[in-house]
Amino acid sequence: MLKIFLLLFVFINLVACGTVSQAQAQERLFPKVSVDFLDRYRLPKQTFKQTPVGGLSGLTYNQRDNLFYAISDDRSQYAPARFYTLDLNFKETKIENITVKDVTFFKTETGDFFPKGEIDSEGIAFAPGNTVFISSEGDTKKNINPFVSRFDISTGKRKQNLPLPQRFLLPETAEESAKGVRNNLGFESLTLNPSGVLSPEGDPFRVFTATESSLTQDKLPPESEQQTRVRFLHYVVNPIGQPLPIAEHLYLLDEPPLGTIKTGLTEMLAIKPEGYFLSLERSYGLSGYTAKLFLVTVGNATDTSGVDTFNVNLGNLQPLRKKLLFDFSTLNFDIYNLEGLAVGTRLSDGSQSLLVISDDNFNEKEVTQVLLFRLIS
Repeated sequence: MLKIFLLLFVFINLVACGTVSQAQAQERLFPKVSVDFLDRYRLPKQTFKQTPVGGLSGLTYNQRDNLFYAISDDRSQYAPARFYTLDLNFKETKIENITVKDVTFFKTETGDFFPKGEIDSEGIAFAPGNTVFISSEGDTKKNINPFVSRFDISTGKRKQNLPLPQRFLLPETAEESAKGVRNNLGFESLTLNPSGVLSPEGDPFRVFTATESSLTQDKLPPESEQQTRVRFLHYVVNPIGQPLPIAEHLYLLDEPPLGTIKTGLTEMLAIKPEGYFLSLERSYGLSGYTAKLFLVTVGNATDTSGVDTFNVNLGNLQPLRKKLLFDFSTLNFDIYNLEGLAVGTRLSDGSQSLLVISDDNFNEKEVTQVLLFRLIS
């Protein structure tokens, strides 16, 4: 009996030591970052300058002018493809009001509106030189490729394209193997390195984007129990020459809740220059919407830019590491189609604000929901 107690004692201590070691390892890997929920706000359904304000799938903050830009994923069906300028005011740690101040229509290099269906704008990131980067998912049904481009805020005209590796693009011929983004699952996330947002015009900066779900060639078989593989791209934009993709990493989606119909990575937000991000994963199923917020680090992740396809066995590939920060299912109210993240101005208590916005899908039964958090980092 004494031997049994001794063995049990040793086993418990080994487990405890292992748990402590894992916790210590995680502390070394991740900085101390946390979020506290503060408030929610519902943007009323409205029309602004003959456009329906809806489908807001991305949010970014212009610190210089204390304004936000929210992109609409309208494929020029209700009005030309566009983004809105929002004025957001806090009262203490609450959202007092959000006012639509302006709308900017995206235009081609020649100053024309994008034809209907040719742009599915999902992500937006404020950039130096009074510009924004936007990401478009494309449309596989119409053989339209995705893109990530830079637009002038004042004119709405496209100024620059980020070169996409061929693996993200659709096949050019019938003989070519199936590849590229899948329909409505293309580039959803878009962010700049925090120091890049504030860089003087002419300084190099970094841009990051990711697909919502796996590429066609990376899709796992239906019976697989492995995590969905998402590709995360890292660019450097220089004042001279073309932007350069300098790295690519593997992001693994969390296991979705039971009854999920659709799940994906809807946003990533760079929060520290050393390679730390917030990621937003959103699921939709029989019980409605759910979402989770993670802290992500690039440290020690394998550069997968030379990997054309991901098979079931990842081998020695090291994906991006992530840590759960907040599960939106813990809130005592319904959440909607959360798709955008933005760090905003500081609150009255000096803490950093973090905003999460939902896409109402131009559906009368859904709402544009803005959630306010305190970001502690």
